Amino acid sequence: MPSPSIQTASERYLQLIADSRSENTHRTYNQAIRNFMAALKKRGIHTNQVAPSEATTDWLTWFVAALKPYAPATESLFLTALVGFYEYLVAEENSSINLTQVHSILKRRQRKVTPRLPQFPREQIESVINYVNSSASAPSLDDKERLRRLRDRAFICTLADTGLRISEACRLTRGNIDWSEGRAIVPIKGGRESVVRFSARALSALKSYLNARSELDGGTGRALASLPIFARHDDGAGKKILRLNTVGAREIVDRAVVGALGKEAKGTITPHSFRHYFVTVVLRASGGNLKLAQELARHKNISITQRYAHLSDDDLDQNYHSIFNRKS
Repeated sequence: MPSPSIQTASERYLQLIADSRSENTHRTYNQAIRNFMAALKKRGIHTNQVAPSEATTDWLTWFVAALKPYAPATESLFLTALVGFYEYLVAEENSSINLTQVHSILKRRQRKVTPRLPQFPREQIESVINYVNSSASAPSLDDKERLRRLRDRAFICTLADTGLRISEACRLTRGNIDWSEGRAIVPIKGGRESVVRFSARALSALKSYLNARSELDGGTGRALASLPIFARHDDGAGKKILRLNTVGAREIVDRAVVGALGKEAKGTITPHSFRHYFVTVVLRASGGNLKLAQELARHKNISITQRYAHLSDDDLDQNYHSIFNRKS
């Protein structure tokens, strides 16, 4: 039996990522490895002929050089994916590459990423929330449109008031939510679980949506607890309860943004913008309590939460001027 090629090994690695990580992570890693394979081919490496055991740190150096046109943040993501691939080669494909040397090369040659301040147009996001609220109560042409409007409101309110990532929200099932306690145990990054709290607004929107969907849910013959919270309501789904995927979730946000702010605003607010919004709201309401915001947003490192602290600057300015520049 012929030895596997580095191309085959990369496909196995990406399948492992697909099985164990989020859709977004798999998409990023897939793009990174494709770019890596392309960089090797430009250097005359036949990726479908070279064995994993022949991998060298020179390949990494070539890839770092090939990433110069990219932003440092993108470079960092792609190199994280590649380091994971090298670790996979050592663990699973009998490669003897020196991982200590791999990390040393990255430490010397990788560009530093300047932390970007998160962008969250708070007033526009609140306009989107108001839009889906009013849209859900407006007359609908048919039951399917009514379900879509109720679902869209529930989804937007859930993102805004829980801090859930888009993939986490899409994976929610009815059995995840403890309705009496207003919280859910949800699977998160790294195969862990976490408690997520739901606001009264989000719970009310969810209940309205699920009540309107009760006939469809009952007709599935499946246990209610196993059904997804957010389902598709397009022609392809018919009367089946199919889980909403992240592509459909982004379409929900785009549709709401266009409806609330106009076509020119499409893309200015993404599903992740609502997570930024959530952290901002917590910080503002808690007087800048970073620890509270970190716990509720489920940030591993408080330094991530600190990136949002600048959002309170306008509040500090207002309070300062009210104290020192007030009219006597």
